[in-house]
Amino acid sequence: MATMNKQKIAIASDHAGFDMKKTLKTELDALGYEAEDMGTHDTQSVDYPDFAHALARWVEAEKNRRGVLICGSGIGMSIAANRHKGVRAALAHGGGEAALARRHNDANVLCLGARITSDEAAKDALRMFLNTAFEGGRHEKRVEKLG
Repeated sequence: MATMNKQKIAIASDHAGFDMKKTLKTELDALGYEAEDMGTHDTQSVDYPDFAHALARWVEAEKNRRGVLICGSGIGMSIAANRHKGVRAALAHGGGEAALARRHNDANVLCLGARITSDEAAKDALRMFLNTAFEGGRHEKRVEKLG
């Protein structure tokens, strides 16, 4: 019987997002994706930009790659990731924002704040991020202007 390759979704967090990252890795598996865990691997204090940059470089390397970043607020991760060309990191607090980020901005990195977003809201955001397509059309030229 042939084995199907699961689509990889990179996921990384700092110490504040470590527990949520574990939850979302389980959700990714349940949804049929393979989590590419880029750290951190425990709750010891670390510098979030290190993980944001590593994941952003992974997303940059190939077209159509997507990732998830988690820190305390999600803000620091989104700032760091958006410094990379071709990365469109969007902070979301739930499914509605994640869906809009995909539909209108073609977001390829979902950023979440573990200290301000419940696990259920984060799982909803993840599902919408993975299952919502970019609309293109009038949004295409705007996304192209992002660089």
